[in-house]
Amino acid sequence: MYSRQHFPNQKPNEHVLMFLHRHWIAVLKIVLMAICFLAIPIIIYISVLNLTNYFDSPAFVAIFTLFMSAFYLFVALYTFSNFIDYYLDVWIVTNQRVINIEQQGLFSRVVSEKDLGRMQDITSEVRGFLGTILNYGDVYIQTAAEQERFIFKQIPFADEVARRISNLVSEYRKLNKEAVSELE
Repeated sequence: MYSRQHFPNQKPNEHVLMFLHRHWIAVLKIVLMAICFLAIPIIIYISVLNLTNYFDSPAFVAIFTLFMSAFYLFVALYTFSNFIDYYLDVWIVTNQRVINIEQQGLFSRVVSEKDLGRMQDITSEVRGFLGTILNYGDVYIQTAAEQERFIFKQIPFADEVARRISNLVSEYRKLNKEAVSELE
């Protein structure tokens, strides 16, 4: 697993400077969605119980129980997969590169990395009332490579992270002038 000190394919003399996850509000959204979905069968049960006499039939009770159990299973799977997506999406900024580890579903992960010398434009974007109040947003990193843009989604203090990465890029270019000129 990834940690603040060590991650796979770490280069010698490479130090983790920022280890970023999405803001905790993403977990709150997942929990609220799950609660809303879990309330649906209860509302249906109360409505059917009050408006009809279907629950007098043992066959209807069995079918209703089967469908509601399946529905709860799908809600649990949906909630679990969203939490796994939240938990395993990681952005690591080191003194040499930026690593984007993005979970896509339960069994798929994409790992991208770019050297600091290839960074061209770092932009932060804070949208909405909650983003402004809780100070989270997206950071976009423009590169000259095939994958033109890295997106750090819903990270805390997006403007501060963008500023720090921009400063790191400047420092990296000053220290590695000949390596950066070879890349360009």
